[in-house]
Amino acid sequence: MEWQGLIEDGYSRIYEFMKHTLTGLKHDDLNWQPQDDSNSIGWLAWHLTRQQDAQISSLIGVEQLWIKDKWYTRFNRPADPGDIGFGHNTEQLKDFTSPDIQILLDYQKAVSGRSMKYFTTLSKSDLDKELNEPWFQPLPTVGVRIISVLEDSLLHAGQMSYIRGLIQGMGWQKY
Repeated sequence: MEWQGLIEDGYSRIYEFMKHTLTGLKHDDLNWQPQDDSNSIGWLAWHLTRQQDAQISSLIGVEQLWIKDKWYTRFNRPADPGDIGFGHNTEQLKDFTSPDIQILLDYQKAVSGRSMKYFTTLSKSDLDKELNEPWFQPLPTVGVRIISVLEDSLLHAGQMSYIRGLIQGMGWQKY
């Protein structure tokens, strides 16, 4: 298997895991927070997709799908490309209202599709290109960024699964 196949497999798991975790939840379940200052399943699904959209769009050098395709309207959120959830405070977490499951999944599918197309354009040498982000030392590369986005997405997908377990108890994850 070539490296593109590994990356594509990893990224395709985000959507599949989200779909499995979200299927069958009620709207109240999407917005339930285990504690007042914690994330909800809907917020996590939104955030992991937003950060993928923002970071991969930046690597490609194109407008985020959030803005280009007006996903913000379906989420009832501002048309702010910086609104990706990093640094949200307790009030912002409480105020977040998830759209329905299909919108969460459709946005992830669109963002994943763009990411997959991008991966097919990369050569091995493209992965070593350093990003102009001097606040990180050493400077990250395109390859490092692709993996960090994947890691963040999978971590948040795991959090979604954990919260669903808190809501429904053991046994919900049967395939």
